[in-house]
Amino acid sequence: MLTLKLISEETERVVKGLEKKHFQGAREAVGKVLEYDKIRRECQQKLDGNKQQQNQLSKQIGGLMKEGKKEEANQIKETVAGLKATDKALQEAMEKAQQDMTEVLLTIPNIPHADVPEGKDASDNVVVKEGGEKPSLPDDAPCHWDLLKKFNLADFDLGVKITGAGFPIYIGKMARFQRALEAFFLDEARKNGYLEVQPPLVVNQASGLGTGQLPDKEGQMYHATADDLYLIPTAEVPVTNIFRDEILDEKELPVKRCAYSACFRREAGSYGKDVRGLNRLHQFDKVEIVRIDKPEHSYQSLAEMLEHVEGLLRKLELPYHILRLCGGDMSFTSAICYDFEVWSAAQKRWLEVSSVSNFESYQANRLHCRYRHTEDKKIELCHTLNGSALALPRIVAAIIENNQTPEGIRVPKVLVPYCGFEMLDDKM
Repeated sequence: MLTLKLISEETERVVKGLEKKHFQGAREAVGKVLEYDKIRRECQQKLDGNKQQQNQLSKQIGGLMKEGKKEEANQIKETVAGLKATDKALQEAMEKAQQDMTEVLLTIPNIPHADVPEGKDASDNVVVKEGGEKPSLPDDAPCHWDLLKKFNLADFDLGVKITGAGFPIYIGKMARFQRALEAFFLDEARKNGYLEVQPPLVVNQASGLGTGQLPDKEGQMYHATADDLYLIPTAEVPVTNIFRDEILDEKELPVKRCAYSACFRREAGSYGKDVRGLNRLHQFDKVEIVRIDKPEHSYQSLAEMLEHVEGLLRKLELPYHILRLCGGDMSFTSAICYDFEVWSAAQKRWLEVSSVSNFESYQANRLHCRYRHTEDKKIELCHTLNGSALALPRIVAAIIENNQTPEGIRVPKVLVPYCGFEMLDDKM
């Protein structure tokens, strides 16, 4: 969440940033935070004054008792008792103001970086880079869902029978191809200095709050209510929460972690052609990269992460472009976000396969993730970043459509050593 210091010292910049993100009631929300903080500080000031007065009076009581002035001492004792009763009320009022302020802060999104373009929705996003060549296919070239059925590589109906829509079953070579992609993505991350971890697939509420999925995306997460645990929408959540309530040494930064996980998203409200086949699933596999860094180095880290994801798409021989998201299309927690989209030749549309974001100190403030300067030992909030490197379903969809032949699907050369075959087909 935004720091109180930022809101207090740069109120107008915060309001303008929230308005750039199209956050409704920005000025009112910021005003509430400042009002609750004022109440909290006033209570604290009165409480401190009371404590000081009590200490002074307590010293007088001892002296009066020694002098035998019991009646005067008892009068002062009554005054002290009254101050203590006031203390309790002030303490409760201060704690309530703090709680009210925190509740409002949790509803306020991160403010965008200066480089984020103005805009209301995805149509206002800016293409910053393009790469690869679009394949030329006949107008009647089948889409990936028809190819998966033709070569018996996935069964969507069986997934519906077992679980429901959005949970496909991968068969034969496609199951092996999924594992090959996961291994390839993890190996590439390791080569770029990321330490692999294998996190839990369910998290507690504190973890969801820490990375900003809660309360903002509560309706999109699967919730195991009996245990009050949430299925993860991305490995970003458990991996980043490794560093919750931690103080890192400056020399440890940047922290670089990667993880493969299944991801679970309810995708409530999704419908139409955008959800056909592998376009939008409730369960899918993804390799995530996470960085924790010093504020002054986090945008260098962001550039390196973008280069890493772009390198994967080049090796997979996929045409792609990179979008800088506008204020209205950004996530709740990000300060800046870049989406990678690949060209799906049979669908004739771009498919998002990665988002790479810098959250600056927003997540770190929720997580209490800090670092200690080497020289002056000062403690400061870290910056956190994450990115998909990569998400499998739409990558697979694009590979299938772009590399289709009458005999099967040509496997990108870089993946052949991982899966042990050159063609995706119905042969074992």
